[in-house]
Amino acid sequence: MIVSPAFAGKRYAVLGLARSGAAAVASLVASGAQVTAWDAREEPRAMVAQRHPTVELADPCAIDLAGFAAVVVSPGVPINRHPIAEAAQAAGVPLICDIELFAQARASLPAHRVVGITGTNGKSTTTALVHHLLKSAGLPVRMGGNIGIPVLEQAPLAAGAVYVLELSSYQIDLTFSLACDAAALLNITPDHLDRYDSFAAYAAAKGRLFGMQDAAAPAVFGLADAETAAIAGHEARRRAPGTVRVVDGAELVDRQPGWASLQGPHNLQNAAVAVALVEALGITPAQWGPALATFKGLPHRMEQVGEAHGVSFINDSKATNPASAAPALAAYPPVGGHRRVHWIVGGLPKGDRLDECAPFFGHVAAAYTIGDAGPRFAELLGPHMPVTRSEMMCEAIRAAIADAVPGDVVLLSPACASFDQFRDYEARGDAFRQIVAALTDPDQNAERPC
Repeated sequence: MIVSPAFAGKRYAVLGLARSGAAAVASLVASGAQVTAWDAREEPRAMVAQRHPTVELADPCAIDLAGFAAVVVSPGVPINRHPIAEAAQAAGVPLICDIELFAQARASLPAHRVVGITGTNGKSTTTALVHHLLKSAGLPVRMGGNIGIPVLEQAPLAAGAVYVLELSSYQIDLTFSLACDAAALLNITPDHLDRYDSFAAYAAAKGRLFGMQDAAAPAVFGLADAETAAIAGHEARRRAPGTVRVVDGAELVDRQPGWASLQGPHNLQNAAVAVALVEALGITPAQWGPALATFKGLPHRMEQVGEAHGVSFINDSKATNPASAAPALAAYPPVGGHRRVHWIVGGLPKGDRLDECAPFFGHVAAAYTIGDAGPRFAELLGPHMPVTRSEMMCEAIRAAIADAVPGDVVLLSPACASFDQFRDYEARGDAFRQIVAALTDPDQNAERPC
């Protein structure tokens, strides 16, 4: 794990003991800090007590925080309405997250560089692709942040390494000194608005990543929306010429003809941003070109999980909002006037509209609504396409298989969170994969999944 003398002898409270919080506790304890930890759930508290007997278990909202160096808050804690924000402010103690701890620990690590990637959609794919391109070029590299293993939990690398961090707006809100050597903003669309006063405030949170950079450091922006363009323009005005790049997928197609490892125009832009980032670190086209062709994408993001009788089954469970589902629909236009997409959509809604998806309704042969959002989405989609109100995913998949013909696509791209029926989007995607296998494999009992 990453440790630092910067934490030795100081007092920290850690609120939220999931993956990043547990990693923060371990790093702080190993660094010689005094730690008070808390989680609303008993199981993670017991785990911390077992692993770290010196840690005091107490709710930081209920103790005197005077003298603490910081309260390390899990990004999942809604600081806009959680009492920890008021308690920390009254004590004059900053709220930070594990990424800020990493930033403060950097001075004690071997010489390295950090790449930070944010945006509403596409962060995970782009982060994983940057990691893949750098690793293929022979650089020692770690991937962390909002993806995979928390960065503090990973062993530090030798000199010359690169840490590639996916950063959510929640993490950026709680980070103050992460000066990325290269950073990217993919796009900004409405999301997580329960955590912000307005869409403008959410966009501003994304922009803070670039304010922490040195003015000479490279910054890369996708060509997508007015909010991203505004931040790119601001950074171009304050930085040295040539340090800001705005890219899109068309540029990558021109430079790498025939490349098509990932489906959809949104992934072309993700790849163009990834290429711009690694080029900012000195990776040449001769290095990234072959590596780009070998990247296969991430689970639950436009992942082909099966094919049967000429019908493809695509798991896009990570599309947890309409803006994220829209590119998946865009990836499968009609062929010869035939609509190909059988769209499984619904879950726990983040709103009651599908406006971002509307431009691609003409790609959809039929929709199959599931979960809490099902009735409302059926109302929205009914005027544009046949709709089956399925409620449960298994029923939706069975109906889609019955309707699909060779060349069609059964697409799980829910445009919703998963928490009405599943633990998380991974569990939802895994269920899709398993049900598809059971319903399309003649060696399995097709009745069992439903």
